[in-house]
Amino acid sequence: MFSLGKTFRIALLTLMAALVGIQSASAVPSRIKDIVTIEGIRENQLIGYGLVVGLNGTGDIFLNVPYTQQSLTAMLERLGVNSKEIIMRPENVAAVMVTASLPSFSRQGTRIDVSVSSLGDAESLLGGTLIATPLLGADGEVYAVAQGGVAVAGFSAQGEAATVTQGVPTNGRIANGAIVERELPFELADMNSVKLSLHNPDLTTARRITAAINTGLTNEMARTLDPSTIQIERPVGYRLAMVDILTEIEQLTVTPDQRAKVIIDERTGIIVIGADVRINSVAIAQGNLTISITEEPQVSQPGAFAQGGQTEVVNRTGIEVDDGSDKRLTVLEPAVTLQDLVDGLNALGIGPRDMISILQAVKASGAMQAEIQVM
Repeated sequence: MFSLGKTFRIALLTLMAALVGIQSASAVPSRIKDIVTIEGIRENQLIGYGLVVGLNGTGDIFLNVPYTQQSLTAMLERLGVNSKEIIMRPENVAAVMVTASLPSFSRQGTRIDVSVSSLGDAESLLGGTLIATPLLGADGEVYAVAQGGVAVAGFSAQGEAATVTQGVPTNGRIANGAIVERELPFELADMNSVKLSLHNPDLTTARRITAAINTGLTNEMARTLDPSTIQIERPVGYRLAMVDILTEIEQLTVTPDQRAKVIIDERTGIIVIGADVRINSVAIAQGNLTISITEEPQVSQPGAFAQGGQTEVVNRTGIEVDDGSDKRLTVLEPAVTLQDLVDGLNALGIGPRDMISILQAVKASGAMQAEIQVM
């Protein structure tokens, strides 16, 4: 059975205690711009299919990736080169997918970054150049065109008996590699009504934001629609335009509220416990049966002047049993805080993976007043 070392447990428990000390402090107000998204101010995803040329023999193999040859033939035809009757087997061309994010309010001529990823069996995109590739939006329209040298962070080197690969050489990036050709038809200044969407929906936080806006702007222009949405209505004849109103709103501060929650990642043993987690009266005991068997064979042979005898291997077996008898029963009093919970679990001297099982068992018993979310 796997058991975590004592040093690791002490380090983890020290870290958790530090986190408890931080979370138990009074909540810090946040700017509204950091906890909400304004309607219309968002990125749009773009995607395109293209070719990377100029590779040093690390491109697609046309026999394995026929669409690369088809794309190369179609591109050459557009440039006036007839290559239909030619059998092409270059290794310096690769089919790629090109992706980018179109920022809100991007104007024609603006440059954006693009990511380039191999689509076939190319070994590396290092040293390649992306040929002009249209980038399409969800509506099928072309919003940008990408072209340029591909910067690859990873590399791959191969010899007769060994191969070394660092990073991902089949994925690269072109800084400012695309030019925006089409603008999104959205004018924020002309709007008289917008909505704010909370990153973490919560009814209490939404009401606090509404109250802060109405108080800060001395006008009842905000109202809560649901735990994640707040609507802003610009009054007729108001002295500020919508852009100015949103600028004022962004700088207002509120104290976000949150639900009591415990986050668990069973793969890595990470546990994050919210400051508002409360535990009813409950008794906790933990113990595991661990049996360790070790074999240490020893060689037995006759002395130097012995008249007889033979050399033999004698088995030596060591068995250790840990039945967890040193574990203690810990009682947590009613309505304990996060600090009390961690102190009680620390008293058992357990590791993080056993702590995960205990937290799930406490939740199953109905003693934990919080939500457990398993990642």
